Amino acid sequence: MNDPIGASDALHARAGAMIAAYDGGEPPPEAFEQLAADLTRFQAARVPGYARLCAARGFAMDAGAGGRAPAVPADAFKTGRVFAFDDQAGAIAFRTSGTTVGARGVHRMRHARTYDAAALAFGRRMLFGGLPLPAPVLVIGPSPESAPDSSLAHMCATFARSFGAAGDAVETYVAGGVISTDRLRARAEALGPSRPAVVLATSFALVHWLDALGGRTVPLPPRSRIMQTGGFKGRSREVSPAGLRRAVAAAFAVDERAVVSEYGMTELSSQFWEATAVDPGAPRGVYVEPPWARVVPVDGETLEPVSDGAAGIARIEDLANVDSAWAVLTHDRVRRVAGGFELLGRSAGAPPRGCSIALDEMLSASA
Repeated sequence: MNDPIGASDALHARAGAMIAAYDGGEPPPEAFEQLAADLTRFQAARVPGYARLCAARGFAMDAGAGGRAPAVPADAFKTGRVFAFDDQAGAIAFRTSGTTVGARGVHRMRHARTYDAAALAFGRRMLFGGLPLPAPVLVIGPSPESAPDSSLAHMCATFARSFGAAGDAVETYVAGGVISTDRLRARAEALGPSRPAVVLATSFALVHWLDALGGRTVPLPPRSRIMQTGGFKGRSREVSPAGLRRAVAAAFAVDERAVVSEYGMTELSSQFWEATAVDPGAPRGVYVEPPWARVVPVDGETLEPVSDGAAGIARIEDLANVDSAWAVLTHDRVRRVAGGFELLGRSAGAPPRGCSIALDEMLSASA
């Protein structure tokens, strides 16, 4: 591969074309499997650990079936080099939160253009769909300047800049790990009734916000929405998803269906959303994929897809992950249901055996 940057740019353009087609209401310009197969060949040629994994699994690069390609364990982002470019070409490094014991994972990118396009296209449909834009966007989280390695801070700021009023500063209400409760309450109370607002927050931040309110309410304008994301990994206090949804809806005086959960990972370039805000018939707790990403439950030992309706660990296929790993194995347990997938929590105990073996194969000194 004589021109890796050119090859990367061409693959980004193809992923971007799929995203743009979705954003414009058009069918995908090519099959998912074709781009997946080409990403497999590109990443195996440029990521030594992935080449070792493919060789260990006996995967033939000319098979043309990207869906059967080995997936990279998420833990590899903590221990190895999972990026398809020279060190000096990487402009962005997103890091995992580090809330559990062990090293922080790092997802390096040459640029964020494909990441941003994917986030905006699906976020526009699933969270901002049907709202008059621009809309006030309030972020109960840090600014990207104070957390430059946070993919969530980057995504929230991208939403605020793209869907908020032109020229408005990104409104963030966490600094130094502390929520600016008085300033946030004053801003929420000052919102006029004619423009729905969108609040972007982590689940844990919302718990702290509710504690600060002390049972008071801060009604948002009609049709406002709240994004909640993340769980309570490594935290001392947990609240059930249903209980948090009820409490947040009551505190902001919105319908429970306007509290929308997002599922994403630092190791990915795409996100998944509940459809409750935009589809009156959508069930809570079911996440929807965009056309350029798939979530496949697989057996924790064999890494083969499980039968329909059965639970497995999540193999996430993300065609926007051009320069890292388009297929990622997680520790999250999922189940396919009508319309999408359900999250069933993390695998208890040690990493699933299949993930551990795959990680060993990536780190092996021999091909």
